[in-house]
Amino acid sequence: QVQLVESGGGLVQAGGSLRLSCAASGRTFSSYATAWFRQAPGKEREFVASMFDWSGLRIYHSDSVKGRFTISRDNAKNTVYLQMNSLKPEDTAVYYCAAGQSRRELLVAFATQARYDYWGQGTQVTVSS
Repeated sequence: QVQLVESGGGLVQAGGSLRLSCAASGRTFSSYATAWFRQAPGKEREFVASMFDWSGLRIYHSDSVKGRFTISRDNAKNTVYLQMNSLKPEDTAVYYCAAGQSRRELLVAFATQARYDYWGQGTQVTVSS
């Protein structure tokens, strides 16, 4: 079992930056796939970024955040991060951390929520214009 706790959300002006953290406990998750999703008010939860090791390190970002957001992790601290730069009002959402077993299917299904077994409670990010 893995427990995930997000932190680092808040209110920021457009163009600003935030770094979200997701601390994992229960098991070391160096072999797990980790990801960030977000859900804006009135919208479906959507994929933001994923990182996992399968025949090499795989890193993916959604087109809407590519070049602005960066996923990373520190296995020694059991923590995954999402560095968010050049924030826009449309980035306003609750951001969720997710983790699951790293497996071949993630090569094509890294953005699929059902592929992740563990979820945090979410952290609110609000970007003002």
